[in-house]
Amino acid sequence: MKKLINAVDDVVKEQLEGMAAAHPDLLKVHFEPNYVYRADAPLAGKVALISGGGSGHEPMHGGFVGMGMLTAACPGEVFTSPTPDQMYEAAMAVDGGAGVLFLVKNYTGDVLNFETAAEMAAAEGIKVQSILIDDDVAVKDSLYTAGRRGVGTTVLAEKIVGAAAEAGHTLEYCADLCRKVNMYGRSMGMALTSCTVPAAGKPTFVLGEDEMEIGIGIHGEPGQKRMSMVTVDEITEMMAMEIIKDGPYSRTVREWDQENSAWVDKDLTDEPLKAGDNVIAFVNSMGGTPVSELYAAYRKLAEVCEANGLTIVRKLIGPYITSLEMQGFSITLLKADDEILKFWDAPVKTPGLRWGV
Repeated sequence: MKKLINAVDDVVKEQLEGMAAAHPDLLKVHFEPNYVYRADAPLAGKVALISGGGSGHEPMHGGFVGMGMLTAACPGEVFTSPTPDQMYEAAMAVDGGAGVLFLVKNYTGDVLNFETAAEMAAAEGIKVQSILIDDDVAVKDSLYTAGRRGVGTTVLAEKIVGAAAEAGHTLEYCADLCRKVNMYGRSMGMALTSCTVPAAGKPTFVLGEDEMEIGIGIHGEPGQKRMSMVTVDEITEMMAMEIIKDGPYSRTVREWDQENSAWVDKDLTDEPLKAGDNVIAFVNSMGGTPVSELYAAYRKLAEVCEANGLTIVRKLIGPYITSLEMQGFSITLLKADDEILKFWDAPVKTPGLRWGV
């Protein structure tokens, strides 16, 4: 294992210290428990948007803390869910009186720990809501999930809902918007190589010289199939068509009922993409793929979208939700209406994403 680290036990702590030193104008870092939060938090009268998950996916989530995006992020150890006390303490620190919205990727540990934190925060009188992101079309159930995994749409949701919170919208409005973004977004990823978790010291899985894995998760979970290498055009078309042809996806999710202080089940069904839709296209590096190769993938993605009647109206290309040093990429397509585009275009200033300022 070759990594720029000192000691395995200090990896996350020292990376957080570096983030705090590099961006003191945007964020602060609290230790024991660990969470990253806006330097100007709490913001009176504004909804606080909090997300989190295992480290190793940077810049998500800590790199998206700042104006127009997250109010706080809770980093676990590498590929390990953060704990309820991290989420609870973050909520207590950044609540400005308008409530806290937890944005949760669908991984079992994240879901259970955010649910516990939501109950703890509600018991302290904080208005709270928790919305799940489950946008991966590759597999329905994986090693870490019941249902689809939460992947690329998470980044888009943090930007869009973060802008709505920045504009002063209510907790109920932000939760509804977040739910809509999740239901409008679909993603799929692939890997050319594995990655190495520092604590493990060896690759999570092994691919042959001429092999690739289609449909992987961001922790290196297996995907739909392992196959021989083909061209970037063939890979991109294969994944894009999985997304475009994905049918309605129905599931039951648990959301917090503020009035009754209890979890309630909601039945949700996504609408498939269809000809005539406008979309935000997100081509993401898994960490080890050069941006130049992402542009080659985007070139083909634009062709496939046009051929299927989809109009790309905004795009994001680069390493935004990574898997350590894994070579590979993911595609996310998000149906975009006027409301979504308004908040996508709004100013944002974070270490990992900024425009309009």
